[in-house]
Amino acid sequence: MRVLFTLLFLSLWSTGFSQAVHIYNPDADVSSDISKSLIRAKAENKNLFLQVGGNWCPWCIKFHKMCAEDADIKALMDKSYVFLLVNYSKENRNLAALKKLDYPQRFGFPVFVILDANGKRIHTQNSSYLEDGEGYSKKKVIDFMTQWTPEALNPEHYKVK
Repeated sequence: MRVLFTLLFLSLWSTGFSQAVHIYNPDADVSSDISKSLIRAKAENKNLFLQVGGNWCPWCIKFHKMCAEDADIKALMDKSYVFLLVNYSKENRNLAALKKLDYPQRFGFPVFVILDANGKRIHTQNSSYLEDGEGYSKKKVIDFMTQWTPEALNPEHYKVK
């Protein structure tokens, strides 16, 4: 009886947990969303920041929450990037889109892909390098995001005078 109760509790808890947060849309047309986001990125002189993961991934939720709630990170994201969530789940792995991005899922989840405004992949980031304990390091996240902004990649900054 005790085992049955424990199994029932775990089943209800995991079902409730998995349904608690839905930031990724498994039904989204990722190729279309990327195209639309690139048009916006070009118009706003920004890069495209893709966060690949799923609603099943607690680290994906943590990163998304950090970007939304930390004022410094949110300001940097808003200034330099168009942000797009790319779903990877049993419902929709988006394999065709991820193939075009050189298989970023090989790094685990979440994984971050930075595209310039023309759609050229300029960086793929394993999120584990940004972790600190049970969450993400604000300093590491800001350093990472700063290194891939359009401003940081401006060739004018690197001309020999």
